[in-house]
Amino acid sequence: MTTNSSNIVWHKASINRESLEHRRNHKSVILWFTGLSGSGKSTLANAVNVALFNKGLSTYVLDGDNIRHGLCKDLGFSDSDREENIRRIGEVSKLFLDAGIIVLTAFVSPFRSDREKARRLVKENDFLEIYCAANLEVCEKRDTKGLYAKARAGEIKDFTGISSPYEEPEKPDLKIDTALQGLDECVDDVIRKLIELNIFQ
Repeated sequence: MTTNSSNIVWHKASINRESLEHRRNHKSVILWFTGLSGSGKSTLANAVNVALFNKGLSTYVLDGDNIRHGLCKDLGFSDSDREENIRRIGEVSKLFLDAGIIVLTAFVSPFRSDREKARRLVKENDFLEIYCAANLEVCEKRDTKGLYAKARAGEIKDFTGISSPYEEPEKPDLKIDTALQGLDECVDDVIRKLIELNIFQ
């Protein structure tokens, strides 16, 4: 999507990302959690958020359900609406990155092309795709909201994994089997990846 106006000029911030990272004593990064509904994206993102907060880092979680209450409340779940939803999240995530904050996003983001577009908004190593790889059977068993049952009954249209596809990441930066690993182990995997990338200064 492009802007309709030719009278818009990008203004450089008076305090740049590097200065903010130096002040906070850590680098900023986008942690993009993706996977089926019920795969543990939000649970893991929030647990990692707590772990990073306890280390004194500046973080923020962008959660799929929460975003659809405000920023994306005008969108449905058609393929085009899903694409726009992820486009907006990618742009918001980039703003957090520029603010020197570690932003954790928890969205199904079912299409590879949309996730790649979000990745291309930023530089290499600024975007970590974390695949919560629980399979459909496990996700259905975990479904406390009853969404899968409603989707199978035809009460919910365009539901990822049932009536709409989920395209698994081909080369995620980190793949976590949230069906087999405990939450603490999953959090440790993410923290180890951040240490490997020298996010903590």
